[in-house]
Amino acid sequence: MSTQLAIDGGAPVRTTPFHPWPVFGEAEERNLLEVLHSGKWGVLTGTKVTDFEQKFSAYQGAKFGICVPNGTLALEMALRAMGIGPGDEVITTPYTFIATASSILLTGATPVFADIDPSSYNLAPAQVEGALSEKTRAIIPVHLGGRPADMDALLALAKKHNLRLLEDACQAWGSEWRGRRVGALGDLGAFSFQASKNITAGEGGIVVTNDPDLAEKCWSIHNVGRLRGGAWYQHEMVGLNLRLPDWEGAVLLAQLERLPQQAATREANTRYLQQVLPAEVRGLTPLADDARVTANSRHLFIMRYSPQAFGGRSRDEFLRAMVAEGITPISNGYIPLHQSPAIRRALSAEALDRCELPAAEQAGLDTVWINQTAFLGSHSDLDSIVEAARKIQMTWA
Repeated sequence: MSTQLAIDGGAPVRTTPFHPWPVFGEAEERNLLEVLHSGKWGVLTGTKVTDFEQKFSAYQGAKFGICVPNGTLALEMALRAMGIGPGDEVITTPYTFIATASSILLTGATPVFADIDPSSYNLAPAQVEGALSEKTRAIIPVHLGGRPADMDALLALAKKHNLRLLEDACQAWGSEWRGRRVGALGDLGAFSFQASKNITAGEGGIVVTNDPDLAEKCWSIHNVGRLRGGAWYQHEMVGLNLRLPDWEGAVLLAQLERLPQQAATREANTRYLQQVLPAEVRGLTPLADDARVTANSRHLFIMRYSPQAFGGRSRDEFLRAMVAEGITPISNGYIPLHQSPAIRRALSAEALDRCELPAAEQAGLDTVWINQTAFLGSHSDLDSIVEAARKIQMTWA
């Protein structure tokens, strides 16, 4: 191994790419050709999306599923189905993708941020209780990186205060809380199939639920306000056209078949890295597992970075050095949403004054995460991550 860092002109630890993504093959091709030759390319006449809705919702332990073009719209549709609108407040985490908050804003409601639990990076139930007001109508926990939030406490809070609970499960396909798969634990659950996700059709999303009334509202919203069995031009509510074409249903059906084996590979490789990384490199601390989380999609491997262990160098300097060493599926994670210019412009001064979120702000400064694609390969892929981090540490220490 070269002792000079690649960022300083030395030879990189790794010169080969990580596992390719997306993974596809004959199953996707066969399904797509079936749609092509059927001439039934839309969900209203085709069968692939409907088949996927049934199989995926059952996979998550839900009775109903409604597919939409992406996870952002899944969240917005779910909120609209729950009756969230102008004047309402919805409590959620600031440490998430912007869609969690923008979907609330697009209904005319206001996102209220409650701080995260530093041990999980998920919404802290005690902080949620402190953020409640007479305007609060719903809670949106995010199962960050595939790790379920504390659903025992959050569901109890929702019940106590008569609030709706929407699970942002956009990174949590197959994840479980105490043996029950997420998405169907609250009133509604939203999933994403965007290109980086563990199951993908390039884009796509779904809302799942066990509530038949909410399922019908979602179906109507996504199909321009129609009713099942109603006339073509019978619109009983103001809805949207959020229908997913059968092309994407064809791909998602094949992707769902691959998910269990891929999930097992990600799990085994994650556990390997959890063991070898802390033993070899100081100052990169993976989040500890929670025994109540009985399955984790392992979409993200989240760590805390300590500058002191790397000669005082910043987290972003470390990331640039890792990428130069060939460790490309690595990132600094989210900027807390109350620090996002788009969200700050959308919120009132009063709402921004409520944003005392030290744990989320610290996460924004010291988080490093590795994407799921690194965990589909071999142990040697993960060894190269450890080797690169150790090389950087030895050079900077």
